Amino acid sequence: MKNLIIVESPAKARTIKNFLGKDYEVIASKGHIRDLPKHSFGIKLENDRFEPQYRVDKDHSAIVKEIKDLAKKSETVYIATDEDREGEAIGYHIAKAIGKDPEALPRIVFHEITKNAIEQALKHPRKINMDQVNAQQARRLLDRIVGYKLSPLLASKIQKGLSAGRVQSAALKIVVDREREIKAFKPVEYWSIDAVFKPNIEAALVEYEGKKIEKMSIGNEAEARQIESTLKNDRYIVKRIEKKERKSSTPPPFMTSTLQQSASGRLGYSPKKTMMIAQKLYEGVKTDKGQMGVITYMRTDSLNIAKEARDAARETILKAFGEKYLPKKPKHYSSKAKGAQEAHEAIRPTRLDFTPEIAAKYLAPDELKLYKLIYNRFLASQMADAILESQTILFAGEHGVFKATGRKLLFDGFYRVMGYDEKDKLLPEMKEAQEVPLEKLTANQHFTEPPPRYSEASLIKKLESLGIGRPSTYAPTISILVSRDYIKIEKRQLVPTPIAFTVIETLEKYFPEIVDSNFTAQMEEKLDEIAEQKEDWQKLLLDFYKPFIEKVEKGKKEIKSLKKAEPIGRACPECGSELLLRSGRYGDFIACANFPKCRYTEALEGEKEKEGTEAPPSDETCEKCGAPMVVKTGRRGSFLACSAYPKCKNTRSLEKPKKLEVKCPECGGDLLERNSRRGKFFGCSNYPKCTFISKFEPTSKKCSECGYPTAKRTYRKKEVYECIKCKHKEDA
Repeated sequence: MKNLIIVESPAKARTIKNFLGKDYEVIASKGHIRDLPKHSFGIKLENDRFEPQYRVDKDHSAIVKEIKDLAKKSETVYIATDEDREGEAIGYHIAKAIGKDPEALPRIVFHEITKNAIEQALKHPRKINMDQVNAQQARRLLDRIVGYKLSPLLASKIQKGLSAGRVQSAALKIVVDREREIKAFKPVEYWSIDAVFKPNIEAALVEYEGKKIEKMSIGNEAEARQIESTLKNDRYIVKRIEKKERKSSTPPPFMTSTLQQSASGRLGYSPKKTMMIAQKLYEGVKTDKGQMGVITYMRTDSLNIAKEARDAARETILKAFGEKYLPKKPKHYSSKAKGAQEAHEAIRPTRLDFTPEIAAKYLAPDELKLYKLIYNRFLASQMADAILESQTILFAGEHGVFKATGRKLLFDGFYRVMGYDEKDKLLPEMKEAQEVPLEKLTANQHFTEPPPRYSEASLIKKLESLGIGRPSTYAPTISILVSRDYIKIEKRQLVPTPIAFTVIETLEKYFPEIVDSNFTAQMEEKLDEIAEQKEDWQKLLLDFYKPFIEKVEKGKKEIKSLKKAEPIGRACPECGSELLLRSGRYGDFIACANFPKCRYTEALEGEKEKEGTEAPPSDETCEKCGAPMVVKTGRRGSFLACSAYPKCKNTRSLEKPKKLEVKCPECGGDLLERNSRRGKFFGCSNYPKCTFISKFEPTSKKCSECGYPTAKRTYRKKEVYECIKCKHKEDA
């Protein structure tokens, strides 16, 4: 009789199966198989206790049946989900779904998916940690309470499709606050006095008439010009020469937040992309020694390193670079993150002999870039510090002192693997009291600049420093804000939309704790305390729920409707619905009435047709009502619209769509190639009477199962004919 190991992902299951013999079956739950219902609140409150109404969703019903059947035939059932709260909860729900006692099933954990790690885990199973499960349940219920009770209130008072969240709203306020700073910023003028001494030594004024000169010391042109004219006439000597050695310390290995930040800065990857690639590298990829995980678990806030890995790093450094690159003692790092799980490990390669050079033969280009980043950072973390020499020369005249600085790399240390991007700025050899000719002296005007907008990486760094969220939530939080149209990413900067200001202003007034960073961070700490058996999860929920619900009920009565929805007499060029004039943080704007299904918006300024002018006519007539069509302009260029608007809201492209040879399988009409915001699709010319739509181009080949048209496409690297209706596939 076989033993059964249950993991979350199919990739992880395949990798582990490769390491074990015939006595083990490995199956994937494909994530959470039980969760709160999608379309109802799903939480009962009875006698001051919260009872979550978990359900197995339709997508997981088949896999639950399969796991149940395998569990009945198995001698031992192991839970092998990820070692974090989410993984612990997934294991708990798997046990519940297959009718097993969660605390009776052996639970195995590992930080890396290698043969040795799996074998060791099987030798030392433990039980499911119910404190961690309860911490995850508390988080899940808190998020459901906020989402289900506050989001409808915002939608009813401001605009359809809005949402609020315990972490997402606190993060959004940070972005909005920065934009407020930028809008309120007023540049301040200041001047600098810059000199060039022979031979071509650049220096800045640091002292004038015995007073220290700092960045903002010289505030206007008159003062700057007076100083400039005085100093031009001085004779200068070398007052002092300073040379100091300083160490550039090795960086710690990566944890989730620093990996996301570094991948963003060095590789241009979004946090979401970084985590998707890291997941593949963790779960298993092809290597020179078969399929295995090549990095440790990628959702971690720990900087701990296993002794074996540290020893392997030191051995590799000694062999590859020599003794001078190896510090006398191994290096240890500790995380400054609040609530860091120090029992976990930092992100590191699982095999140092799988070098980036060897990995290049097996990994995809994006995977290789991230793997190389992780590999080099880990190796660097155990290398010797770099040594630099900082150089300073002070040039003194009768009225002022100038300072020139330089730097030289004396020993590259960890830069040997990390790379050293800066060029040495060397100062010439000089002697104190030596006279130095002044080649050039200028007064230069500057203005202070507003604080920069957050990037995805810098926002993650801010969230981490404030203790908002945890490694698993950083990337999803930003994705939610983008998908909800609260922020847009422009030139890698996070720009809040007008509706974001309206939402945050409302929450600040009526639900200040939801957008308060301190409150959100304290809640995270309490969740950590639940995991450590220091806090009762039911009490935490109750303490939050009662005052929060009172505020929701109060908000229903007191929050004035901010909805502005005035028809402007035009149809949406994307879906044909009515366009409405709405209000936002920066004034009025135009949006589709079909929001959130259609998210078309346009700026009001310059978009509204001038009063008294008419849209130019066309030679076309409306196929729906027979009225003339006129040419209008929207965000995506010109299009045709019915002149009988608003009675008829028909619109169509100026370009005639491509007609397919295949007829519509629903009504026999022509099939046309069309374009929408979501890309190309194929639809019936008799729309809206016939609503046939296909994402793939229909062909004349019919499905052997149901007789419906098929589309030719690539499936698992093979060309197939796939039925548009029943999805049956046949080789092309």
